[in-house]
Amino acid sequence: MAFISSPFITCKKDLSFSALSSQSFTIGQRQTCKKTSSKKIVSVVSSQKNKRNPSATGSTKIPMTATEKILARAAEKCEVKPGENAWTNVDVLMINDITCPGITGIFKKQFGNTAKVWDREKVVVIPDHYIFTNDERAHRNVDIARDFCVEQDIKYFYDIQDRSNFRANPDYKGVCHVALAQEGHCRPGEVLFGTDSHTTSAGAFGQFATGVGNTDAAFILGTGKILLKVPPTLRFILDGEMPSYLLAKDLILNIIGEISMSGATYKTMEFVGTTTESLSMEERMTLCNMVVEAGGKNGIVAADRTTYKYLEDKTSSPYEPVFSDENARFLAQYRFDVSKMEPLIAKGKTVKVPTFLVPATQKVWMDLYTLEVPGSGGKTCSKIFEEAGCDPPASPSCAACMGGPRDTFGRLNEPQVCVSTTNRNFPGRMGHIEGQIYLASPYTAAASALTGFVTDPRKFL
Repeated sequence: MAFISSPFITCKKDLSFSALSSQSFTIGQRQTCKKTSSKKIVSVVSSQKNKRNPSATGSTKIPMTATEKILARAAEKCEVKPGENAWTNVDVLMINDITCPGITGIFKKQFGNTAKVWDREKVVVIPDHYIFTNDERAHRNVDIARDFCVEQDIKYFYDIQDRSNFRANPDYKGVCHVALAQEGHCRPGEVLFGTDSHTTSAGAFGQFATGVGNTDAAFILGTGKILLKVPPTLRFILDGEMPSYLLAKDLILNIIGEISMSGATYKTMEFVGTTTESLSMEERMTLCNMVVEAGGKNGIVAADRTTYKYLEDKTSSPYEPVFSDENARFLAQYRFDVSKMEPLIAKGKTVKVPTFLVPATQKVWMDLYTLEVPGSGGKTCSKIFEEAGCDPPASPSCAACMGGPRDTFGRLNEPQVCVSTTNRNFPGRMGHIEGQIYLASPYTAAASALTGFVTDPRKFL
């Protein structure tokens, strides 16, 4: 992935940076390891079962970042430091269709054929990768996941039974990262692992979230724990008014372009600043989604009113957000003036491509076909897209993001050039090994679709 760098950043390395802006709405901020009567966000339904105790008693010896606080609490310690290994309790484990067979096989081999998962309500299984295909091996992945969930009585299995005509049943939720959020599995202050590298998306909710391999996932299934090295934190301050032609994808592409694809290797990328605070939850998820493309262990955005409002009707479990201390130690600090940024793609090239549309969830798919667009004369989004020459919107899934079987919607079966709003452009990622993938924001992709060339969206805005 090659990036065009921008001149809108200053970087200063220091080992004692403090937070630049105070929290205007802090609930349940933990300053010590002692049990206190701090407020908690609790929804109106029943409380969570098997609630984990807070960290051990005793005074905090050093200020900590949000990530360090979350991991300290999950490890039942007063404090943790970057580089330290800690046995960490896990709140949620997400497994998708392509990893479930391997994970369940390892789980049964190591824990026994009759072993039970550590907590049936903390495991979330979401088929979303290779599902809308006639490939029977891909179907078998989902069958194995279904059998395991029935055997283990897994509470949260978002099944897709009806594959005969590429339709999803009502329980199907779409792309795992979006479904986790929409179904209330992402909560501030918690620890979430998923068998997909872009599980980092959930850091937008002020939690620790990252990807994990099959072996570690199997260990979590059996124990509810994982041995984790605490990452140091890089802080990214995004200030300035967001221009109308920019989206969160432009912001993270600019950041990665500056620090490089290895610039955050095994580090936390913490996003703060007035621009970050103005972003919607979906835009914050976009930021955190792509931290792994810079090598990041996790991304995190502090919980605030926007977070709490989003979660109001999505979870019945109590949660306790944490925030970086004002004098927490950051490995480095980067400052961006967003008002001076421009739209960015991962690599510049003149292209002409067909246009494929893949919604993220079942709800978005239904909205495309049912909601009328204001000022369109009663037309739906799907009607407008199809009249413009786009392929009809596909059923919600990851589609060609990871290639998959040859009949996967939008897959590069030839050495074509693709402008994509996905998150990874390694050779062969979307199919053909010689296919060229250029990452861009939805605005840039839409403008390029209208012209047949990589196009600056400001011409249309």
